[in-house]
Amino acid sequence: MDIIGISINHRTSTIELREKLHLLKNDIVEIIPQMKQSLFSEGFILSTCNRTEVFGLPTNNNIDYAQIINFISEIKGIPALESKNFEKYFSCSAVKHIFRVCTGLDSLILGDSQILGQSKEAFQISEENGFANTSFKRLFDASLKAGKRAINESHIGEGAVTVSFAAVQVIEKIFADLSSKSALVIGAGETGELAAVHLNDKGVTDLTIANRTFSKAEKLATKLNARTMSFQSIKDNMNKFDIIVSATSSPDYILDKKDIKAAIKKRKGAPVCLMDIALPRDIDPESAKIDNVFYHDIDSLNIIVEENLQKRKSEIPIVDRIIMDEMVHFFSWHNTLDIVPTIKSFREFFEELRIDELKKIKHKLDDEEFKKVEDMTRRLIGRILHNPTLKLRNLAESGENIEDLTNYTLLLNDLFILNGKNKNENESNKKQVISG
Repeated sequence: MDIIGISINHRTSTIELREKLHLLKNDIVEIIPQMKQSLFSEGFILSTCNRTEVFGLPTNNNIDYAQIINFISEIKGIPALESKNFEKYFSCSAVKHIFRVCTGLDSLILGDSQILGQSKEAFQISEENGFANTSFKRLFDASLKAGKRAINESHIGEGAVTVSFAAVQVIEKIFADLSSKSALVIGAGETGELAAVHLNDKGVTDLTIANRTFSKAEKLATKLNARTMSFQSIKDNMNKFDIIVSATSSPDYILDKKDIKAAIKKRKGAPVCLMDIALPRDIDPESAKIDNVFYHDIDSLNIIVEENLQKRKSEIPIVDRIIMDEMVHFFSWHNTLDIVPTIKSFREFFEELRIDELKKIKHKLDDEEFKKVEDMTRRLIGRILHNPTLKLRNLAESGENIEDLTNYTLLLNDLFILNGKNKNENESNKKQVISG
């Protein structure tokens, strides 16, 4: 499978570059038609807080990694992106990488339980916008199956394993007792909701939710017995909170350094923990320079990442086996794609011979006799073609002896002129077979 792709992620770049390349759903929907026109016949784009990835089937053999990187560079208006910031994948390695992402093995937080849902959404966007045909729909199904199996058959995702959970763990390292602290969560999407839930679980009872869509804030606040705050009043009231967690999809800062400085002044120097788990970031990172401000973003989670890795690394071989199993199934299916047209033409060739011969004797038989002969010839052709068809399918599905498969395919096409390049020659060949 000639799938090609690139990935910029938490391993290859800084958060500053990742946020510049981050794509919202609307961005992806707008990009897909341009990508279909210049790069891929089908594919998908995944953009989360830790990665932006583009994979597809090239429209021609001349398309390479540099062209994909240049495409992203032009779309985002970032000149001279460096190749070293991108991982590059082709064919089998591309499929394996997609499976690793969906199973949480490639996540910043090993076993991240959010990534499967994020991948599913990316796949759905491709399908809804005509960017996924037979090959990629099958790849999507296989990837999601691998992700679900990793959850059900291993402990890789046991417990709360998300960026939101890791963020709360970092906050715990700053404030030992969260039960006495007040907290504001900005954003009521999946990431913000998870952060609010984890803060609540850790004993934070003085919890407030703010969201652009107030009804979503109210719904989450009701669920957690928390308060709500209008989005517009955040800056005027942020001094009241010891902890602020922000997780919106805003393209610009919600809180800048000046806002934080003003809040600290009102707090008379009482410390505040700012946890920014959005990408692009919601809080100006320059806030980290202000006294009594503990500022953290996604790239601050390394200590939690390492602790999580130690707890879960024993599960990696189990998930690796699941990935290998699903890759074998996927490529077994994919290998049959090349042989299916040959099998179809092969069977059609003999079916046409059978029908030609039946036409010659139809006037000599009554209806009942003709039906018996017709049934008999159908069974006869079926039995003759059964073993060759089975042999070809088994060779294709096993993925082994590709040379034998290629030779058999070429032989059938040469013997019976199945490729349809010369219809007259094909018809002549059939007549010769009929005449013996």
